[in-house]
Amino acid sequence: MEVMDNIREQVEGNSVILYMKGSPNQPQCGFSATAVKAVIDCGQRFAYVDVLSNPSIRANLPKYGDWPTFPQLWVAGELVGGSDIVAEMHNNGELKKLIDAAIEEDAEVSRKDD
Repeated sequence: MEVMDNIREQVEGNSVILYMKGSPNQPQCGFSATAVKAVIDCGQRFAYVDVLSNPSIRANLPKYGDWPTFPQLWVAGELVGGSDIVAEMHNNGELKKLIDAAIEEDAEVSRKDD
């Protein structure tokens, strides 16, 4: 269960995390390229995990989120979806609102902890 604990820590420890094939600078598939562009366009920092370099995460993340494909975008600990959903949300403005709210909430929690 070590891998599942690692995934949980990544999802819960990052306001926005994208599990993708490749990196934001070098996506390794068109779906990952679409998703990363949409997230970058939102203008906030985000974490990512290259599932090609992390085979145990690639094998277990679909079980964790009950979502079979990559990329997977997680915001505020919740699965948003894959590239089609992310692109649609980006096109209608929902993705930026969701990401901005998650980043702001995380910043408020950080301020309270100080």
